[in-house]
Amino acid sequence: MKRRTFLGVGLATGTLGILAAPPTLAQNKQIVVMNWGGDWNDRTVKYVEAPLLEANGWKIVRELTETAPRLTKILTEKRLPRGTIDLAHIGDFEAYSLYVNDAIDTIDYARIPNAQSLMPDLRQSYFMPWLCSPWEIVYKPEHVRNPVTSYSDLWNPKYAGKVGVMDANYANAMQMASIIGAGKINDFGQARKLLSEWKKAVNPKVYPSHQQAQAAMQTDEIWMVANFRARGLQWANDGMKCEVAYPKEGGIYTVFGVVMPRRVVNRDGAYVYLNALLDPVALAGLCAANFYSPTVTSVTIPGEVGGKIAITEQQKAAMHYPDQKFWSDNRMAWIEWWKKEFLGS
Repeated sequence: MKRRTFLGVGLATGTLGILAAPPTLAQNKQIVVMNWGGDWNDRTVKYVEAPLLEANGWKIVRELTETAPRLTKILTEKRLPRGTIDLAHIGDFEAYSLYVNDAIDTIDYARIPNAQSLMPDLRQSYFMPWLCSPWEIVYKPEHVRNPVTSYSDLWNPKYAGKVGVMDANYANAMQMASIIGAGKINDFGQARKLLSEWKKAVNPKVYPSHQQAQAAMQTDEIWMVANFRARGLQWANDGMKCEVAYPKEGGIYTVFGVVMPRRVVNRDGAYVYLNALLDPVALAGLCAANFYSPTVTSVTIPGEVGGKIAITEQQKAAMHYPDQKFWSDNRMAWIEWWKKEFLGS
């Protein structure tokens, strides 16, 4: 199944799932997990960690950080005799960077019963996919009266001072600029050119993460921001008067999942955790609440929520898929330019 095929899978409630396999009596029942904080972690706890793991005697130690510290820690610990973490939530192209640097372990899917229904084209030997959503445009129609149809709408000078961008999602911003300038996702020269023009003409306001951008939208500090479709739908569900637009250039496809560091401490516990993440009942509840798409065929979301999450055939045809090797080879150069030139004075 290709990723385009996966995006077209219909959305209806999964039936009973296989709960995380019980550990042996000799197992260490502590699992150290690195994850994003905020509502992402809150929902992970609510739908997965609390009911399927902590309720069964597991102790989850959470290290909540942004992506960069997680990457640094995993890369650093690969050189040590023993590590300190068992699993890390991360995006697929960052996972590839860790993989080519030999910092993460191979995942044995035979030890994850719920992985039997993973979309084959999403499964990686080093990365277990969990959730996904395309990168689109979220805007407030009461202020942005013309229909939003393109990433380039964010570059319109008439919205100067009213457009936001998130530092944590610098990669998506640079890929978006590359698409506008070159029609493809990995043209660094065009990305730099378009972002420099954006900074001069629109002066987008920079926020650390989704939560700060949401608060800025809520108070009309900004009217428009690029973000995952799932985030825009969450904000609307929380009561914000906003809409989500799929850009005519095609959205940016993003998969989130989990990796196991090379120096994993509790390997048995890590597999119990991975199996719990793919529990169909837990995923059905999680995706109905956060509007991300599940990566397993055992879970589909029905009704209005499922309709909002679903990707049309036309949208699938236009979708951009990150070039993982290019990103791994050039990530540090992109970060350096973003920090020094775009965020710098």
